[in-house]
Amino acid sequence: MKIAMIGTGYVGLVSGVCFSDFGHEVICVDKDPGKIDRLNAGEVPIFEPGLQALMAKNVAAGRLSFTLDLAEAVAGADAVFIAVGTPTRRGDGHADLTYVMAAAAEIGRALTGYTVIVTKSTVPVGTNRKVAEAAAEANPDAKFDVASNPEFLREGAAIDDFMRPDRVVVGVESPRARKVMADIYRPLFLREFPVVYTGLESAEMIKYAANAFLAAKITFINEIAALCEKVGADIKDVSKGMGMDGRIGNKFLHAGPGYGGSCFPKDTMALARMGQDYAVPMQITETVIKVNDEIKRRMIDKIVDLCDGSVNGKIVTVLGVTFKPNTDDMRDAPSLTIVPALVGAGAKVRVVDPQGQREGEALLPGVKWLDSPYQAASGAHLVVLLTEWNEFRALDLGKLAKKMETPRMADLRNIYSLAEATEAGFETYAAVGR
Repeated sequence: MKIAMIGTGYVGLVSGVCFSDFGHEVICVDKDPGKIDRLNAGEVPIFEPGLQALMAKNVAAGRLSFTLDLAEAVAGADAVFIAVGTPTRRGDGHADLTYVMAAAAEIGRALTGYTVIVTKSTVPVGTNRKVAEAAAEANPDAKFDVASNPEFLREGAAIDDFMRPDRVVVGVESPRARKVMADIYRPLFLREFPVVYTGLESAEMIKYAANAFLAAKITFINEIAALCEKVGADIKDVSKGMGMDGRIGNKFLHAGPGYGGSCFPKDTMALARMGQDYAVPMQITETVIKVNDEIKRRMIDKIVDLCDGSVNGKIVTVLGVTFKPNTDDMRDAPSLTIVPALVGAGAKVRVVDPQGQREGEALLPGVKWLDSPYQAASGAHLVVLLTEWNEFRALDLGKLAKKMETPRMADLRNIYSLAEATEAGFETYAAVGR
């Protein structure tokens, strides 16, 4: 089948590459000439393990291409996917649909035959009907249906998530559109991965409900971790004991400095705003947002306490600033709250991150970027382990401690233990919930 993918951001590029690997002809469209030039040169503008090789393979096979010309891509396409950004609108928490609506109108003008317009961007309930209205208004003679096909890709594991999904959600209202979507996802159906067909509104809601629930799970275990610190319990044992209950499950029960990234922060805010708009307050989600912000501030207090109540003039080494490992994404990362607070309090902050510097240099002014944890720890008063990159999971703690002025560690990802740190020569070690 011929597919046009509008938008070559994280979701659009990963989806386009994976669809082409299914054997479909995929044309990815973007308005940024620099990005299209880079893609045509074989460069991937984001960091996602395995993506560059898979992209090169399908470009070489003639199934994948990149263009600035939306009309060329849409002409004759069986399906056109909208995968543009829906950032949180400043001031009110609503998802900004400017790019989605502009894409819908432009697609409508470019349609030359029956096409399914598929929204892959995360959008509030009711958006797909607005997409249909925008396309029809731009071209009253256009023949199309709309479908909702939310993405559930984890950064750092996106290709595997696309190729081996827990489920594929498709919101459709016509048999013809359903058949097109079934043909697109046929390779997954043949391998017995579940495809869930719903109405448009249900598909839109599934995405928000799923992300809000996962965010709530993370926030819940972080609150329990704070209580564990007061009562003498170990959050790792508590999480393990909880997670063995099949009704709860062990995923997203890892205590840390709070959630971040491109999905959970904006999707919880958008769901809370939807609840307010429809007079059905999402009280749990609203509390999740509030508590997650408090957790980040609690981490700042923990760091300051480890420096005897003040970081002014202290050298603080921060290991990891992306919101999670295996990505270069800095969006709403806990580091964006924690690091500026340390700099503002007078700390001399050194940062090491395998992929974070490109975005982080603009977002974290006043820090010094280094390549090696041991180099960054030389003469430091505290090491803060903030993102659990593999490079930081097997550090030589003895070597690290010897290089420091005062060997102290704030392990905000619970990678090590008090016994390991003490044996290695750390005079102070603090984790989360332990």
